[in-house]
Amino acid sequence: MAERPEPPESWASLPFFIDGRWDTLWRKLQALPDWQPAPEAIFRALALTPRPRVRVVILGQDPYPTPGRATGLAFSFPPDQKPRDSLKNILAEVATDTGQTKADGDLTGWAEQGVLLLNPVLTVPVGLSHGHKALGWQALTTQILTATATDGPRVFILWGAPAQKLCAPLPRDGHLFIESPHPSPLSAHRGFFGSRPFSRANQWLAARGEKEIDWSL
Repeated sequence: MAERPEPPESWASLPFFIDGRWDTLWRKLQALPDWQPAPEAIFRALALTPRPRVRVVILGQDPYPTPGRATGLAFSFPPDQKPRDSLKNILAEVATDTGQTKADGDLTGWAEQGVLLLNPVLTVPVGLSHGHKALGWQALTTQILTATATDGPRVFILWGAPAQKLCAPLPRDGHLFIESPHPSPLSAHRGFFGSRPFSRANQWLAARGEKEIDWSL
């Protein structure tokens, strides 16, 4: 049986990890069959983007249910798999918005530059989207978002109504909120394409004297 993953140090002070909720959720996961990502990748987004380094938040939904595709980063694919569906549309918008072309679907390079690629639900049953929605992950996600908004000015890129609803309670002053339809093939043509989230984020960062994100990495 896998050992319980420990939260990355910069996020470990969140109440979720202190008050027993992570212990309870982990016990639930241990009793469930065939879920992903692997235990060591559950907190990969938090590990690659430490709390003091967060500059941009991109909020997903839950990990990909396709076997072997969930990486612990919202929207990211394993480097050996060709981007499809939402990610394919995201990278198409990167190209038209910024002129930058990304060679693969591995978004690790974004995370390492301070882009928190966060799924509100951090695990999923293999083959069943939203299957872990009721496990209690949203309590952690809410704490992460609140902490991020409290730490200082940030960019929040919110695609689709669920992401926008989850972030509705956050304070708006000092932050940049970029909202549009989801990049899913079902909704991308309803306003995601042409929304220019990547250049808008970089313009905001540059105006604050911060380094822009290289979306080609």
